[in-house]
Amino acid sequence: MTYPRCGFAALPQGGAPSGPAKPDPSRLPARPGKRALLVSVACAFVAWPAWCTEKPLWELGAGVGLLRLPHYAGSDQYHGYALPLPYLVYRGEIFKADRDGARAVLFESDRVDFDLSASASPPTRSEDNEARRGMADLKPTFELGPNLNLTLQRGANWKLDLRLPVRAVATVQSNPRFVGWNAQPNLNLDLARVGGSDWNLGVLGAASFATRRVHGRIYDVALVDALPDRPLYRAGGGYGGAHVTLAMSRRFESVWAGFYTRYDRIDGARFEASPLVRRKDNVSIGFAVSYVFATSRTMVDVADLP
Repeated sequence: MTYPRCGFAALPQGGAPSGPAKPDPSRLPARPGKRALLVSVACAFVAWPAWCTEKPLWELGAGVGLLRLPHYAGSDQYHGYALPLPYLVYRGEIFKADRDGARAVLFESDRVDFDLSASASPPTRSEDNEARRGMADLKPTFELGPNLNLTLQRGANWKLDLRLPVRAVATVQSNPRFVGWNAQPNLNLDLARVGGSDWNLGVLGAASFATRRVHGRIYDVALVDALPDRPLYRAGGGYGGAHVTLAMSRRFESVWAGFYTRYDRIDGARFEASPLVRRKDNVSIGFAVSYVFATSRTMVDVADLP
């Protein structure tokens, strides 16, 4: 079964809360033109009104996020964070910031997207972690790399994607240090208007793989750090565990709210035997709320399920 673009079929199949159907009319220039006029007319007369909408080019807001995260996968201790949270949505042709995160879109079609995506991890002070007492602190990291998205199937209010991100990992410090590579292939299911409500639901299942230095940054125990209850250890590269994430979000007029929880398991990971591993599973949770105080006057046509 094929899935037509917005406005070009009498019975369009929808996108998902994670983003627009691919490709979508948000890639059109905001100024009037033949192509923009064609899509606007098609959306008005052919496609479902809930499926083809006009939205601001950008939206800006601010709020707060509450997080509870493990010090690292396999740790038995947790960080609690209360952080200011910027809210930014940008629906440009190349640069986008939306439910899928901030990224630069390099290629986009009905079934395949290729972009650059980023990720990050917080620091851990060893004085706050019993397993790492006396060891060097874990610096925060920044990750950047290509991401291939394949749409496997979609319906009126749902979409299933296979995502294949590969990112370079570097420490964030006065002299950043390249650490290695990280890959997290995952299946992502997005559902819009769950149970007829205005809530959106995303479920993601992923496996992690990384080079030896990425694992070793956290789980190695050097000779100088070895103790009777913390023997010398060298982590290997390869499989690094799996996780499942569930996220829900909703827009209330000028207020956005979201919640997520993530469950990690490291059974069979290449660092599972490290003395710094104190448990085989972790649960992370987070809640955020933002007030949207500014929107662009420039509108763009999007094929989007809110």
